[in-house]
Amino acid sequence: MTGSLKEYAELYRLGGPWCTAYVDAGTGTVDTLEAADVRPGNIRAALEAAGASPADLDAMEQALQPEVGVPSPVSRFVLVHQGKAELNEVLPGDRAGAERISVDPIPDLLPLVKHRPEEFPYVVAEVSREHGEIRLHYAGAGTPASTQEVQGESEHVSKFQGGGWAHLRFQHHTEDVWRRNADQVAEEIDRVVSSSGARLVVLAGDIHARRLVQEQLSKASQALVSMIDSHTHTAGADSALLEDQVNQRVAEQWAAEQQEIMERLAMQEGQANPESATGIGAVVHALQQAQVEVLILDEAALSERTLLALDAEPWVATAEEESLGANFLGKVPAPAALLRAAALTDSRVLLVPGPVLPDGVDVAALLRWPTGPAVPAS
Repeated sequence: MTGSLKEYAELYRLGGPWCTAYVDAGTGTVDTLEAADVRPGNIRAALEAAGASPADLDAMEQALQPEVGVPSPVSRFVLVHQGKAELNEVLPGDRAGAERISVDPIPDLLPLVKHRPEEFPYVVAEVSREHGEIRLHYAGAGTPASTQEVQGESEHVSKFQGGGWAHLRFQHHTEDVWRRNADQVAEEIDRVVSSSGARLVVLAGDIHARRLVQEQLSKASQALVSMIDSHTHTAGADSALLEDQVNQRVAEQWAAEQQEIMERLAMQEGQANPESATGIGAVVHALQQAQVEVLILDEAALSERTLLALDAEPWVATAEEESLGANFLGKVPAPAALLRAAALTDSRVLLVPGPVLPDGVDVAALLRWPTGPAVPAS
């Protein structure tokens, strides 16, 4: 699943042609080093044969120069327009599909969406009684997008092991220090969650500190919390174990969100005025009205279908009479046209395998408002 593709809307508004390369980019062995050296020239030749301009060929060849220091396997997605690499993404892992080298009338971001299904933002916070490390991650990215350190008071952070009145006073003072430290950490977590739109907060570290931090979080952040009994900042701790546990929580959250979408779709079946559409005709009609909240797409089933891409609203059409005065950019693969229309109408996208959708359905949508009653045939 993706978040909104709205960030690509300005690219989608620009006319073509667009040069696309989605290729392996590894340089980990002698063989792959040799392949990396010749890859830019080979791709240039393929694009030249497809009619790319000299300026676009130069930009693509430059963008595809080997990326040094990136561990294999790794892939690359480059999108070139009018002599400029508008996107040049180095993507960890093997390609999520076939190699793609093409010249198109619109940007086709399907390979990028499949490789990086969603920039699922989540926060991992490792906390102790005097310190917090807060990392913002995006699912599928190799390293944190940001890391924030919060250093609280360290004096009197351990409880006094005496007795009597002094013992109680010292105990209360120590607990006040813990709470103040936890409040600082929670405040920073709330800030990162709010600014990033994080959908999961994983709390790890000292068990008492975790509880205090959770209590101090805003209600919105508390609703996202998942606890992990792991603390990599202690001697002998296993950071790989923490990473595995975090990945499991992310996968569970991701699957739950997708399941919720599919359940919403199933609930609409048979309704008189459903907040859903199924089939390419109905979905295109909804996209033309900016009615789609979530586009649910089986791209493999649609791979042989084409749609008309338009240079203005309604952006996509199944036939020329639906253009409403907009100019035709070209006939393009249906998945590319649907993704573009989704981006230009701020719809989210969920890529699914065929068996998930009802029999015979290759595309569906959850709608922002219900469809009206069927219009009787004249």
